[in-house]
Amino acid sequence: MKSDIEIARSIKLKPISEVAENLSIPLNELIPYGNYIAKIPQDQKSEDKVKKSNLILVTSITPTKAGIGKTTVSIGLALGLNKIGKKAIVALREPSLGPCFGMKGGAAGGGYAQVLPMENINLHFTGDFHAITSAHNMITALLDNYIYQNQGTEHVLKEVVWKRVIDVNDRNLRNIVTGLGGNVNGVIQESGFDITPASEIMAILCLAKDIDDLRRRIENILLGYKTDGSIFTVKDLGIAGAITVLLKDAINPNLVQTSENTAAFVHGGPFANIAHGCNSVIATKMAMTYGDYVITEAGFGADLGAEKFYDIKCRKSGLEPKLTVIVVTGQGLKMHGGVHISQIKEENIKGIIQGLENLEKHIENIKSYGQTVLVAFNKFASDTKEEISEIKEFCKKREVGFAINNAFMEGGKGAEDLAKLVVETIENNPSKKLKFAYEDEDPIRVKIEKIAKNIYGASSVTFSKKASKKIGNLEKSDMSKFPICIAKTQYSFSANPLSYGVSKNFDFEIKDIVINRGAEFIVVIAGDILRMPGLPKKPVAMNIDLVNGLVEGLS
Repeated sequence: MKSDIEIARSIKLKPISEVAENLSIPLNELIPYGNYIAKIPQDQKSEDKVKKSNLILVTSITPTKAGIGKTTVSIGLALGLNKIGKKAIVALREPSLGPCFGMKGGAAGGGYAQVLPMENINLHFTGDFHAITSAHNMITALLDNYIYQNQGTEHVLKEVVWKRVIDVNDRNLRNIVTGLGGNVNGVIQESGFDITPASEIMAILCLAKDIDDLRRRIENILLGYKTDGSIFTVKDLGIAGAITVLLKDAINPNLVQTSENTAAFVHGGPFANIAHGCNSVIATKMAMTYGDYVITEAGFGADLGAEKFYDIKCRKSGLEPKLTVIVVTGQGLKMHGGVHISQIKEENIKGIIQGLENLEKHIENIKSYGQTVLVAFNKFASDTKEEISEIKEFCKKREVGFAINNAFMEGGKGAEDLAKLVVETIENNPSKKLKFAYEDEDPIRVKIEKIAKNIYGASSVTFSKKASKKIGNLEKSDMSKFPICIAKTQYSFSANPLSYGVSKNFDFEIKDIVINRGAEFIVVIAGDILRMPGLPKKPVAMNIDLVNGLVEGLS
């Protein structure tokens, strides 16, 4: 079979104006970025049309190093729905350069289920990530200037909590010292870098309902504390207008096309292990304005992505999925069943059965939100009929719909069964009204404990002195009603990345709290999670090259 990039190049793309015209998007509203990419002004969404559209969330079992293929299934489902005559659009996050050149590679789907042009989408695209990086670091520069200009005055800050961001994996930048080299170079202080997907600006862009809401949220960003203990924000710096100007284009969703020339919106890109893991509310609602069925995904496994999709994105936007699809793979289940990664391509019914415990916990969790659940089996060449039959029977006993997805190999044709099951389920058994895991009024500790104990399965939750102090201060403020965003490993229900399957009888340790006052959620740091990833021994970058004018090695 051809590589992803070879398949992408073999597909004749339609002009983006034709893709937009097929959606009935007014062509005079199109903001082209070349022939095959365009931005759509954020005011083109319609809340009335959103209410009539069918939103489908795609999530997965706990990911493993074997991979899951959630984006491929999301795109494949959109292809399958269009194949059976439905007007379907997929709405995804933008890839980050960190994983593209680090360990994971690209995030534009795979095989014959891709969003295109994949090189552009995986690289600089329309510059949204760069705009977010620039906006974030512009705040940092202006804050440092404020500190420098106000040395020895009553306006000096007692503490700074705002850092820097860059969209590459660079462990050396996690902790740095700035201002060295004498007074002319600023005030010496500790700082550090997070990766751009962890930026609060990214979260704000993805949760803002419009440009005015974007500015309001930017004003509210917490930068530090004054000597009297009161908060210091972007509004105090007086620069919200300038930062909004840097994001005036980035807020508009990006329209591209799939490998079968149907529409796709790709916009925003927070990670789910260190942020809230969903594409922008504006892009999702834009897709729902023009599509009868809209497929979107949430990052990593359902314990991270789906939980945050419901408890943060849906809570704040009013969105409610008609159903949720959980993606499983035979190889992933085997790893959760104790099979070593070197043997996961061999038939192992026992490993499958043991690994199904992980799927069962995710099904239980998603049903607790009132969601109707389907299971999509993402088929690989090494999967056997016996293994697939075991998973299908497992789902049948629990009255959970099951379908095989083979979109990677066959495009929309390989997802027709899944598409038919989705349509039938929405018509006959759609999700009930969304029930959140916690209430806004719950104390912060209670919110954390409800997620840790009910969703992750923790037996207890402990808080460091630092986290306890910050929670105590938050409870006295208007931020106590914010939802929580737990930052933890994606490889386990617990904070231990080596705990496969379903973690049991474990303590969930909260190490720190980060206040995202503009994004309006509280980031809860659990375990040894890092907001700036490092690079592996052999980064994907070693395989990427430009050969005869063509990008090679990008997947």
